Amino acid sequence: MKGVVIKSTGSWYVVRLENGELVNARIKGKFRMQGIKTTNPVSVGDNVTMAEEEDGTAVINAIADRKNYIIRKSVNLSKRSHIIAANVDQAILVVTLSQPQTFTAFIDRFLVSAEAYHIPTIIVFNKIDVYTSEELEELAYLKAVYSQIGYQCIETSATENININLVKELMKDKVSVVSGHSGVGKSTLLNTIESNLNLKTSEVTDSHKLGKHTTTFAEMFELSFGGFIIDTPGIKAFGLIDFDKNELSHYFIEMRELLNNCQFSNCVHINEPKCAIKDAVEEHGIAPFRYKNYVSMFEDDEDENYRGLGY
Repeated sequence: MKGVVIKSTGSWYVVRLENGELVNARIKGKFRMQGIKTTNPVSVGDNVTMAEEEDGTAVINAIADRKNYIIRKSVNLSKRSHIIAANVDQAILVVTLSQPQTFTAFIDRFLVSAEAYHIPTIIVFNKIDVYTSEELEELAYLKAVYSQIGYQCIETSATENININLVKELMKDKVSVVSGHSGVGKSTLLNTIESNLNLKTSEVTDSHKLGKHTTTFAEMFELSFGGFIIDTPGIKAFGLIDFDKNELSHYFIEMRELLNNCQFSNCVHINEPKCAIKDAVEEHGIAPFRYKNYVSMFEDDEDENYRGLGY
């Protein structure tokens, strides 16, 4: 039997067979003995092969090669990683400037990881109906920076139905992984796009302006208008893994274009003289906050709780 994993609960998986039938399956023990350092050797989006045991239980015994995946450091097990989703056409990163606040360090870490695995990313700035005038100015600045780099940016309000059809059109006939902090309105946004989903939602807590986890496990849903979305649990932090520091600048799109202009071929763009990247920052060709986030990643500083806008 062959199918696609549409839900992972840690120990059990739901697999959609080629005929549309849903089957509960567990993983074969050998996967955990192959030196795979991920907390989830099988991910939502994986194409798998299964066999039926004598007791009738379906067991996943093979995983097809992935075309891509989104991966991050596991929060509790720093030496391990967690695959958020596999075999996707695009990522949709939902961010908010308040209630709760998404810092640029988090955004850039996600974008770098997606870029490394050749996954196009759309940035959705949600809850624009609740922003102050200062936050709207910040939004305009961030949109200008990320749009100039080449990322598509969309302003939305799930509660006010602003630009929902635009997001819907971008999802049509594609496999999209939807990610972001808890409380940014992912579930509300998806429920507005596809009313049949009925995903659980909750309010942001007043005490810390943080979101509550409403999505517990990653799950894939078929869209009535064509395509699939993978809804993921809210992410508090996004630690990078398996990165060669000397290649980090290749995953900042605006830096990649300038790398050949540095005096030294092994320039890491921090302390070297005649560095095209540092010159571009000085000349406002690269946003200061993007460069600050690059240095933070290079130095493996995992504190993502700063705004770092540089103005």
